[in-house]
Amino acid sequence: MASSSARRTAAWALGILGAAFSGLALGLEWNLQPAVTRIAADIHDVHTYVMVLVSVIFAGVFGVMFYSVFAHRKDKGHQAAQWHENTTVEVLWTAIPLVILVVIAWPVTKVVVAQKDTSNPDLTIKVTGYQWKWGYDYIKGEGEGISFISALATPRDQIEGRAPKGEHYLLEVDHEMVVPVGKKVRVLTTAADVIHSWWIPAFGVKQDAMPGFIRDLHFRAEKAGVYRGQCVELCGKEHGFMPIVVRVVSQDEYSKWVGEHKKALAAAADDPARTWTLDELKRRGEQVYAANCVACHQASGKGTPPVFPALDGSPVVNGPRQAQIDIVLNGKPNTPMAAFGGQLNDVELAAVITFTRNNWGNRIGDQVLPAEVKALRK
Repeated sequence: MASSSARRTAAWALGILGAAFSGLALGLEWNLQPAVTRIAADIHDVHTYVMVLVSVIFAGVFGVMFYSVFAHRKDKGHQAAQWHENTTVEVLWTAIPLVILVVIAWPVTKVVVAQKDTSNPDLTIKVTGYQWKWGYDYIKGEGEGISFISALATPRDQIEGRAPKGEHYLLEVDHEMVVPVGKKVRVLTTAADVIHSWWIPAFGVKQDAMPGFIRDLHFRAEKAGVYRGQCVELCGKEHGFMPIVVRVVSQDEYSKWVGEHKKALAAAADDPARTWTLDELKRRGEQVYAANCVACHQASGKGTPPVFPALDGSPVVNGPRQAQIDIVLNGKPNTPMAAFGGQLNDVELAAVITFTRNNWGNRIGDQVLPAEVKALRK
């Protein structure tokens, strides 16, 4: 009976190991995402190699242990051996783990060194983390000069449970990062407020974005497509609402995107010198508010006190313009209120402030002009 039980246990353990190895080979959903860069493929190889190695060690060590316990148990008449200071055993249990560590460290070190080689990129993009969105600045290569903010595009109705969730729920953005296939892309990461982290699992890249520091990573996508990631550093209330979307396209498509994007940016550029009417600023401000403020202060302007105060009826919003402009421009120390001076231009800031002063129960009736915002920039 005991022998039959042991065979069943061994068969169960082998079945679990077999299923695990099969899953690694077939790329099941609980495994790593399919690799589209050489770095990601190397990470997958190291992952599988180490998993197989430690599984073999696990099976060997526990197999010997279970056999020893079963075959040398007391009811079979065995007596515990008494031995101390066995030099051979001590050398073995020191040397074997050392060899195992070397066998693991060698391929891992090669992958880490390759990950850090950001030299000679074809394209350099600066990525800035904000609470809670990403800013992209193309600073080298074709597309140089393009800048945009990428924010969550999932409708609030889905987030708040009033509508069915879409296929890419919380993993869709209004502006995607676009890069050409087969080109080495260097990404410089930093942050404007707290620590964020830029992560695309299919590329095998992840780098923290830290205020006051520039850190970098690189990737070379070998297959066109859309690849998604998220901020993976806890960064505040909307941490789970900071998706990353990278669209990899052919070189011709990329050149076309660059041309069209530059034309669109030029056409959509806000002219601070033009004469803006109150209604124009309110309409423009409503768009800016929906893209940047609604997550904290709510569409109703009621906020989520005490962390995010209500704007409807706020003494700041209904008070002197200069005080509100200063808070929106520079943020408010020791609170979650971010500084939007580096994220929005003068027209956008003037428009959103005008919108808040003339919406909900606020009826100031005045308008903030871009020139006022520009004059208060530090």
